[in-house]
Amino acid sequence: MVMRRMLPCALALLLLVLAVDAEAQCVMCKAVAEDSADDGSLGRGLNSGILYLMGIPYAIMAFFAWFVFRKRKEATDEAG
Repeated sequence: MVMRRMLPCALALLLLVLAVDAEAQCVMCKAVAEDSADDGSLGRGLNSGILYLMGIPYAIMAFFAWFVFRKRKEATDEAG
C-alpha cells in the first residue's frame, strides 16, 4: 500500500528534478515581443493571449473532473 503512494510521488519528483529549460516560442511572437519591449502594451496583449490559451485545457480538465466526481457520487448514493 505504501509503494502505491510512493511511486507516483517519486516519479513526480524525478520529473521535476530532471526538467529541462525550454525556450519554445514561435519566431513571429518572439520578434514582436522583442520589438515592442519599449512600449509594453503589445507585450501585455501577448501575455494575456498566452494565459487565455493556457486556461482552456485546465477548464476542460476541471469540467471532466467535476463530471466524474458527480457520477461517482451518484453511484455511491444509489448503492448505499
